[in-house]
Amino acid sequence: MKLSVLQKFILLEAYGRKKVDRKLFNRFYLNKKSAPKGRAAVKIITKSLERLIDKGMIVGFGELTKHKWYISEVRLTPVGQRQTKKLMGEQASLPFKKALKH
Repeated sequence: MKLSVLQKFILLEAYGRKKVDRKLFNRFYLNKKSAPKGRAAVKIITKSLERLIDKGMIVGFGELTKHKWYISEVRLTPVGQRQTKKLMGEQASLPFKKALKH
């Protein structure tokens, strides 16, 4: 199953915890130079959470209004736990800098 880097981050942060506050996921964009700021980052994180919920990997807790769903906390499902164990077993890619041709 194909997952984005943000979705992998969400799964790894939620692994081993009962419920995780969504504010924890803002750390993903903390030290990135070209990271979206403010509302754009919140929208991107919300979209990733919704897609993980649709795949059945996490359960979202929050408020449901007439027009919108506000996710405040998430929890891993058994499917999400298995996927996270697979992610932890994969070799992580290092941020190698490309060598300049001389």
